[in-house]
Amino acid sequence: MKPEMKTADKIPFLDLITPHKELRDELVETFGNALDAGAFVGGAAVENFEKDFASFCAAEHCVGVGSGTDALRFALMAAGLKKGSIVVTVPNTFIATTEAISQAGLTVDFVDIDERTFNMDPAKLRQYLEVECYVDPNSGDLINKRLSRPVGAIVPVHLYGQTADMDPILELAERYGLTVIEDACQAHGAEYFSKRENRWKKAGSMGLAAAFSFYPGKNLGACGEGGAVTTNDAAVAKTIRMLRDHGQSQKYFHEIEGFNGRLDAIQAGILQVKLRHLADWNENRRAAAARYRDLFVEAGAADLPPIEPEWATGVYHLYVIRVQDRMGLIRYLGEANIGAAIHYPVPLHLQNAYKSLGYSEGDFPVSELVSSEIVSLPMFPNLRDDQQERVVRGVMSFVSGAGLQNRGRERRLVATH
Repeated sequence: MKPEMKTADKIPFLDLITPHKELRDELVETFGNALDAGAFVGGAAVENFEKDFASFCAAEHCVGVGSGTDALRFALMAAGLKKGSIVVTVPNTFIATTEAISQAGLTVDFVDIDERTFNMDPAKLRQYLEVECYVDPNSGDLINKRLSRPVGAIVPVHLYGQTADMDPILELAERYGLTVIEDACQAHGAEYFSKRENRWKKAGSMGLAAAFSFYPGKNLGACGEGGAVTTNDAAVAKTIRMLRDHGQSQKYFHEIEGFNGRLDAIQAGILQVKLRHLADWNENRRAAAARYRDLFVEAGAADLPPIEPEWATGVYHLYVIRVQDRMGLIRYLGEANIGAAIHYPVPLHLQNAYKSLGYSEGDFPVSELVSSEIVSLPMFPNLRDDQQERVVRGVMSFVSGAGLQNRGRERRLVATH
């Protein structure tokens, strides 16, 4: 099985060059304005971006911070959770999710994912809360039987640019008195249709707070590190503003012990320039995802495209398919001059960093299966039709030779609004 002959046209996994060329004059002007003003930390550039990003996310407040990890850590710390209490998330995510939980003085625990969406499975969350926990009659706390600790919060991860199924997650949180913090680090502009409220809601507007990352490869990426917390709670926003700036309520007056976790002015200015283009970039990603889907269906591989449920409008930070021999596929595409990647190869409960949690292989079977098969294909706003055709030809050439996997999973493509 030989791949297509290499061509001069390298298809990158991610294109960070073209958008910066297109916006070069605006970005250089932003940098020049910072030099002229001598304002590099905080100030109007950060405040203006915070206002605009809060509006974009349909949230009342936005606090710019140093990274997405800072954002989730500070959001958890500002939520007022008991030290050592359990925060439930998923194993199929980047380690920053769990790092933020641990570094906030809280305890990580997991529930498995939905095989169709790769996001938190509300049914497994319900089982965790109803079967693996009990309500202490004296304190009223929900206690995990195995860990003998109270459960305080849930962190659903809107992975790959698609929201988790939030209605049932929020309903369970309300029933048990738990806090919900969204990990929206890959979901800038993603939407969720809430049947409870009969309307579409933006990622970052549904929990007590939400964390966003502006790492350069994100849908909205800085030219360096950056992050933000969105929230509708003024007290949470106030606490995070202190946490990011050494606990200061005003200069040299420290209400709490904080961190150095500020978003710098140059990155804020760059992000504000890019934010004006984000809606169009997201639409281009959605159009590219639709083209991929059509091409795979035409090629007789309707089982390969990722599923977008009727309640989600994804922004396709990543376009992820599943094949049995994913390393073989990545090598094959590489020989055809096509970039591909894996997000993420080892679920967190099996990482050496979390051996102390006591989990072993088989504890979260869906995450383990998915993590062994996922491959991320090229996805960026300026991805061309001919490039996508080459990618799909490459994938189909490989899977046809290897035998297209069919695990009998029930999958359906659902129209979106």
